[in-house]
Amino acid sequence: MLIVQKYGGTSVADIERIKKVAERVVNTARNGNRVVVVVSAMAGETDKLIELAQQVSSNPDEREMDLLLSTGERITSALTAMAIQELGHKAIALTGRQVGIITDTVHTKAKIARISGDKAKRALDEGYIVVVAGFQGITEDEGDVTTLGRGGSDLTAVAIASALDADLCEIYTDVEGVYTTDPNIVPEARKLERISYEEMLELASLGAKVLQTRSVEFAMKYNVPLVVRSSFVDAPGTLVVKEDSNMEQVLVSGVAYDKNQAKVTILGVPDRPGIAGHLFKTIADASIVVDMIVQNISSDGKSTDISFTIPKTDLPKARPLTDEIVNGLGAKGVSIDENIAKVSIVGVGMKTHSGVAAKMFQTLADQGINIKMISTSEIKVSCVIDSKYTELAVRVLHDAFDLASPSQ
Repeated sequence: MLIVQKYGGTSVADIERIKKVAERVVNTARNGNRVVVVVSAMAGETDKLIELAQQVSSNPDEREMDLLLSTGERITSALTAMAIQELGHKAIALTGRQVGIITDTVHTKAKIARISGDKAKRALDEGYIVVVAGFQGITEDEGDVTTLGRGGSDLTAVAIASALDADLCEIYTDVEGVYTTDPNIVPEARKLERISYEEMLELASLGAKVLQTRSVEFAMKYNVPLVVRSSFVDAPGTLVVKEDSNMEQVLVSGVAYDKNQAKVTILGVPDRPGIAGHLFKTIADASIVVDMIVQNISSDGKSTDISFTIPKTDLPKARPLTDEIVNGLGAKGVSIDENIAKVSIVGVGMKTHSGVAAKMFQTLADQGINIKMISTSEIKVSCVIDSKYTELAVRVLHDAFDLASPSQ
């Protein structure tokens, strides 16, 4: 079998943990498997690099930031390869450039265009364990270093698994799998044996930090078999697979939350065709992802308030843009609320059951939690609430849908 294994920052946090990872990787190879290892930067290293950049510049250039941040994964990959070699197995460390990860030109959030993987294939054929620096690639024309956004090593692993037609992609992290919600908030949260790509994609996009959103999207598109496992214990993980009929019997599979949200409201926007298109194109051109959108028409029908949510980390870019939009459209102003959170329930069973949203709303209302915005899809319901109620909302929703019970 060809197995791709990805190890996150906590799994390679220090030299001792890197040695433990090397032992696990070598054992996998000695069991007759060919192995590609994708590693993140050591825990805390990326934050240290960001802090260094901020000491030099109040607004660091994104191209230079990518070059700087990519070094964390390169260090880990070289150290991991050395640790594997020390155990008597051939290993070679490759950067994103060397493994042939070609991306678009959007710095700090690049998307993978293609992977050649030729050097990795040759190394595997020659009996090497291939260790790849995650989170990074290069642009096609200029060869500039790019990074794939937070959690981008997950995407690196899934994309390489797809390019090499791997039999399995294992994502090793500091938890034993995918849980019904954050065990730090709800100790009774239950580990799921299996979850559908679709559910995992929703949970990841809604704040669950087990897998990066784009990695799940990529796995679903190319049918890459995924397992989420702990690098600290030898317990079975959670298998991420195609949806099957048994999954639809479960009403709700999990509760997710995201505190990295800000609500932006453009006040008194003239109500005429093309305004919303202009507004959100401007935001999109800055590579800012908009989540929920609510538009309220005034009683006179001449103006409207447009509210939308974005990642809180994108506010520094969004603020000047919204000011320009207000001036350009003749709107009355901008209101920004950073003290919000998004709480969501997810489950493919929602497709065939009614009353799920009503139960969620009533559960929150019973606790005096006001809902500011609502968003739905076939398999999820999300509510924006005051951030101070996040933990309470997660706990009561987990209880309301009986997620601690294995029969659920």
